[in-house]
Amino acid sequence: MTTLDSTGQHLARGALTLIALAAISITTAAQSAAAGASASGDAAKGKVLYQACAACHSIDENDIGPKHRGVFGRRAGSIADYNYSAALKSSGITWNDTTLDRWLVNPSALVPGTKMFFKIDDAQARADLIAYLKEQR
Repeated sequence: MTTLDSTGQHLARGALTLIALAAISITTAAQSAAAGASASGDAAKGKVLYQACAACHSIDENDIGPKHRGVFGRRAGSIADYNYSAALKSSGITWNDTTLDRWLVNPSALVPGTKMFFKIDDAQARADLIAYLKEQR
């Protein structure tokens, strides 16, 4: 079978390869955009996921970990009545979408010396949890 371009000319194998690669790139870009769109958080799902955090944290009271009400937009290590690690107190981090996501991926990598050790590998779960925490003002 012969493949022709829009002018009726035969396409060389190299041109066909380039067209195929372009189609794959467009498909991959569309899939990446769709994946990025699904990474927006669902606070209702985040509330359910927060139950795992409740082993150490509470929304309104300090526990093993600090309370989370108002965490979004707060400077890390700044609640006066919680005993943070020196590393977190001096980190200079302000909690937002990006810093919370990086924190939940690997707290010790973001702030070596922190007391926090729990990690969340799933990007969508992190986004959901962050959406929930944003609502806890």
